[in-house]
Amino acid sequence: MLPRPDSRYGLSKAFSEALASLYADKHEIGFLCVRIGNFGTRPIDKRRLSIWISPRDLTQLVRIGLEHPDVRYEIVYGVSNNQRSWYDNSNAYRLGYKPEDNSEPYAEAVLAAEPSNPDPIAERYQGGTLPAAEYTAKTPPA
Repeated sequence: MLPRPDSRYGLSKAFSEALASLYADKHEIGFLCVRIGNFGTRPIDKRRLSIWISPRDLTQLVRIGLEHPDVRYEIVYGVSNNQRSWYDNSNAYRLGYKPEDNSEPYAEAVLAAEPSNPDPIAERYQGGTLPAAEYTAKTPPA
């Protein structure tokens, strides 16, 4: 998927992926770029129910990046097997990723603790509060 950074932090990540692509092509260095949604022992809010990755699943992706013989330049999403996931992670599955965790067992408690009036910009974007902090557009992009 084409990069669409939602903050300066996201822009720095997109630059890093482009730099990895350059080095993979020019110097035959292998890169597995992992777009980590949210790493932690459990998701802590509604947005993170979609983008969470457990320590066990991230460890599996890192091992694939270090050990898979066919990784030259790949981009995958660092998410567990979340029912609410926003991403098509077929690249990771093609490389053998088999996530063992899912955010759904945490959903009831997380949703019960959600504020009644969340920030719609923070809820919409991968970067959460980072893009919301500088957001001035009247209409969010589709």
